[in-house]
Amino acid sequence: MEQSNIFPDVYNQIYQCLSIKNPKSFFLFAGAGTGKTRALVHTLKQFRLEQGKQLRLCGKKVAVITYTNAACDEIKSRLEYDDTFVISTIHSFSWDLIKPFQNDIRDWVKRNLEIDIIELVEKQSKGRSSKVSSERELQIESKQKRLEYLDHIEKFTYEPNGLNDTKDSLNHNEVISMTAEFLAKKDLLQKILIQQYPILLIDESQDTKKELIEAFFQIQTKYSHSFSLGLLGDTMQRIYFDGKPDLGKFLPDDWLKPNLKINYRSAKRIIVLINRIRSEQAQIPSEGKEEGFVRFFIVNVKGDLDKNSIEQGIMKNMEAITQDEGWLREVKILTLEHNMAARRGGFIEFFEPLYRIEKCKKGLLDGTLPCVSLFLQQIIPLLKAKESKNEFSVAQIMRKYSPLLNLKDFEASSKQIDNIKQADNGVRDLFNLVNGVNKPTLLEILKKIKSSNLFNIPDFLLPILNCNQFDSYITANESDKDEELEAWRQALSCRIEQVINYGVYISDESRFGTHQGIKGLEFPRVMVVMDDDEARGFWFSYDKLFGVKGISTTDQKNIDEGKETSIDRTRRLFYVTCSRAEKSLALVAYTSDPNKVKNTIIDHGWFNESEIVTI
Repeated sequence: MEQSNIFPDVYNQIYQCLSIKNPKSFFLFAGAGTGKTRALVHTLKQFRLEQGKQLRLCGKKVAVITYTNAACDEIKSRLEYDDTFVISTIHSFSWDLIKPFQNDIRDWVKRNLEIDIIELVEKQSKGRSSKVSSERELQIESKQKRLEYLDHIEKFTYEPNGLNDTKDSLNHNEVISMTAEFLAKKDLLQKILIQQYPILLIDESQDTKKELIEAFFQIQTKYSHSFSLGLLGDTMQRIYFDGKPDLGKFLPDDWLKPNLKINYRSAKRIIVLINRIRSEQAQIPSEGKEEGFVRFFIVNVKGDLDKNSIEQGIMKNMEAITQDEGWLREVKILTLEHNMAARRGGFIEFFEPLYRIEKCKKGLLDGTLPCVSLFLQQIIPLLKAKESKNEFSVAQIMRKYSPLLNLKDFEASSKQIDNIKQADNGVRDLFNLVNGVNKPTLLEILKKIKSSNLFNIPDFLLPILNCNQFDSYITANESDKDEELEAWRQALSCRIEQVINYGVYISDESRFGTHQGIKGLEFPRVMVVMDDDEARGFWFSYDKLFGVKGISTTDQKNIDEGKETSIDRTRRLFYVTCSRAEKSLALVAYTSDPNKVKNTIIDHGWFNESEIVTI
């Protein structure tokens, strides 16, 4: 294959790998602001021009897995919706691969249900009679019912962006786990993958589930002569804990390792800062970039503080320093931890309990947790439509989601008129409940929905809904609790306004941003707020990063074992947040020891003394 000369060297290195006759695999290091999507799109356009016809004649396609639906839409648009390329999220791609294997799916679900039931029964035999044991009994019953129903399922279903709350549906974690296991163990699926997609490119690969990435590595090793695996990403920007932490290291010798070095996003001073934070893979600014501004504000936490007033004052200070009035109007505020934004944004009681549960975190942060989707996609839109007297929208929501009126169940019902009346009454009763004098809890809302059959309630919540009491409980054996159920119990004790505020936050419509939500995004003015006490998390610690606290026993153990520490995680977050800024950046650190913070950031070479302001 003749090398193209119309792109920079890195583009050509990538393009060399995308050969139908002589495929190679690669890991493209693409730090913040380096134009990774542009490189990907330009290379694919060149591939289409020179090899697209040949690929289509063979009935094959190039698969591109991206991080979000928005990223999918962006790449599809830039490639003019050419069907040479299949652009999808990892969940969509995984489901398309495994959905023909219905019997294997059934066996997998059955095996995992049986394991779960055995573990629950064992706990039940050791636990004392309590509210926990009553809930566990309901869990066992729910899982046994699903197990018994498996043989009645003709075809399993899954919607990557849907609720997946029907008896024949799978959830997000199940689909990803199944795909990883099937790819690792089934020769037939491996062959189907490489025959359909001889080229597979994975964007943001550092955050793709470890087991899935390892399965793709296994296939690439086995079929290196006919399969090209391209990974794009930056381990410094890994934000999920289930990704492969050492991705990019220990790659086979025949893999190419191109590197995008030019940062097109940020001003020069900001690039200098992020280069020093990561201390490797240095970037250079694009031609003509302005100098830019960075300031580090250290706030002594002694005494009562009005943090809102302090941060407003810092924005005024930045306006004076930069001569940019935008600091008084349009500033993106990035927080250390989601709990900080939740507290400030008015949804902490809903968010915090669920965020403590590791298996809930990812779904909570992207809005895909089943109960979260139930509120955000069904209940809240229905209430808003009813409030605005938009009966057409009410009907649309009900036809799409309600078991009373959705097309499949409605046409099969012999009581269609009764269903319509029940739906009307259910909507009216729900609206009156929410807008009554005594504001209901989320649990009371779900109980009303369950009693009217207005929407499907996720099975895992039924133990909570079916309990006679909702009050928190005390058990003699704290390990006897089901932590996830207890978290949901706490979350469902709050009001619906908290879920509304939470929805604004995760859709990135609020002034605050998550380090998940800002992945790939950029803003002219960024203020990063760092406050360990307010964040109350244990995964990140700016006090450790800035030398205020020493490393813990766990940190030392992780260092000795070559594992990452809370300081490593915090440094990554620090890099991600700082690298979002285009023109100017303000960092605000709340601390009990301003001198240590100041000395540490100067010693690291991150800031000079004239850029540090102590408040």
